[in-house]
Amino acid sequence: MSARSKSRKHALDLLFEADLRSTVASDLLATRLVIEEGPDARPVRDYTKVIIAGVEEHRRKIDELISTYAQGWDMDRLPAVDRNILRIAIYEILWADEIPDPVAIDEALTLAKELSTDESSGYIHGVLGRIASIKDDLSL
Repeated sequence: MSARSKSRKHALDLLFEADLRSTVASDLLATRLVIEEGPDARPVRDYTKVIIAGVEEHRRKIDELISTYAQGWDMDRLPAVDRNILRIAIYEILWADEIPDPVAIDEALTLAKELSTDESSGYIHGVLGRIASIKDDLSL
């Protein structure tokens, strides 16, 4: 697993936990930052911090896009893991210029296949494919 894949997974864990606790992911992240080094130190990767900051900065627009393009689902009915996989991928598709859209989508599908239901990856693929196809027409 690449370093960015691990960063995405860690960001997903934090976003998922923040959803369950009704808190802010950056606050959780701040409690996880390790300053000392040693065998038990588990530093937070820089890209995890970038994802959390980006998702939080653009959360309103991201959630609006999910609500618009997740046909038949509202934000509260989406499983928390799927909702946060979509948030990460939409952030990468729309604002992380260094990440190609197919990579963002593929990484999201991998997370969905590993962590969610059998149907989730197909559903997530449809939503992300639609957003990627219209991203140049969106007003951000």
